[in-house]
Amino acid sequence: MKNLTLILLSLFTWQTLIAQPPPDHQWVEVIVSPNNSDWLYEIGEEAEFTVTVLKRNVPLENATIKYSIGPEKMAATIENEVVLNYGAIKISGGTMKTPGFLRCYVSTEVDGKTYSGWATAGFEPEKIKATVQKPVNFNIFWNEALAENAKLPLDTKMTLLPERCTEKVNVYHVSLQNWKRGARLYGILCVPKAEGKYPAVLKVPGAGIRPYYGDVQFAEDGVISFEIGIHGISVIMPQQNYDDLLAGWNNQYWNNNVNDKDAFFYKRVYMGVVRANDFITALPQWDGKNLGVMGGSQGGSLSLVTAGLDKRVTAASPIHPAMCDMTGYLEGRAGGWPHYLADTTKWSRASHPDVLETIGYYDAVNFARQIRVPVLFSFGFNDTTCPPTSVYAAYNSVTSPKETFLAVESSHWIFPEQYEKQRAWMMKQLKK
Repeated sequence: MKNLTLILLSLFTWQTLIAQPPPDHQWVEVIVSPNNSDWLYEIGEEAEFTVTVLKRNVPLENATIKYSIGPEKMAATIENEVVLNYGAIKISGGTMKTPGFLRCYVSTEVDGKTYSGWATAGFEPEKIKATVQKPVNFNIFWNEALAENAKLPLDTKMTLLPERCTEKVNVYHVSLQNWKRGARLYGILCVPKAEGKYPAVLKVPGAGIRPYYGDVQFAEDGVISFEIGIHGISVIMPQQNYDDLLAGWNNQYWNNNVNDKDAFFYKRVYMGVVRANDFITALPQWDGKNLGVMGGSQGGSLSLVTAGLDKRVTAASPIHPAMCDMTGYLEGRAGGWPHYLADTTKWSRASHPDVLETIGYYDAVNFARQIRVPVLFSFGFNDTTCPPTSVYAAYNSVTSPKETFLAVESSHWIFPEQYEKQRAWMMKQLKK
């Protein structure tokens, strides 16, 4: 009964923490569909979008729609307003002359409430090239930082969590010393009870501050899992504690010291993911050769960073990775979250050279360029948080074996099928 309660609690918490698809049926649905079923086009090919407005699953006649079409995250090149006489309409979206993504955004007002939908056509995205430049001393910078961090004793503290353990798995709350003396990195370790040597996976987090529950199922299946937080605080407190922190001193932490590459918030984080691997590879149960890393959004970028920084990693699986090609906006196209440079009236190469310098050292693309192990990417074309232009900039920069598992309609949510694919792929890589 205790284990059943734990499983149900974990499932409930997991579902509430991840981005989910919208309800299957909203009161009014705006459906935008490209005329190519794979949402892909050749450069110069005309894209067409079909727009349907449904109410109670029935096309809503005489609905007035507003639509705009243009490169994702950029100013629209086409804007119009039309009436759907028969509940649907076909719209010519034009084309693109360079590799990228063209988005058709549609909205309608029904009974005083606005509903919207969009679709994003990809034009030869496998040819998208990254805009971010790699600093000349990129590897020197990170090797020095990691060497300095390695001088700190791990000072590992492990506390068994009996209420989370199962018949086959021990679950621990773990903390390690990271970044500076006295500062900690926290996570949940799940390890098989049976004696033996096991592969391992590091699970890195999406943006935000929250508790973690560990991945017991991986350990049940014979894989050590270590799920970490990045904020230097315990990961087993009540949710309200994290809400208070995010609303207070750690609000928009991703902006902290972005103008200083040595003091930027993510320096601590990037050192921490390698520190987590130091802990995993020191475990007597680790098999000594197989170490994966996986995560979504911020965790997607951290997956690329970890694989690019740490040669012990043997496989990486990011879902809609953030922090990719963040300088895209300066070249007139979408850049990755947190969209530091989106307002080009405020940011430019000349006005903020310190921010641009920092981005060069932390952009996930520059780590992707160094990956030498298999990588599985999963993401969507409709993503407005981690635009597909930025993700393809990272994907196209990887020279090792790689593949995609696309959920084109995803707007930064994750379908269960994506998790299933990511997990099955990672298991296959770790069990080779």
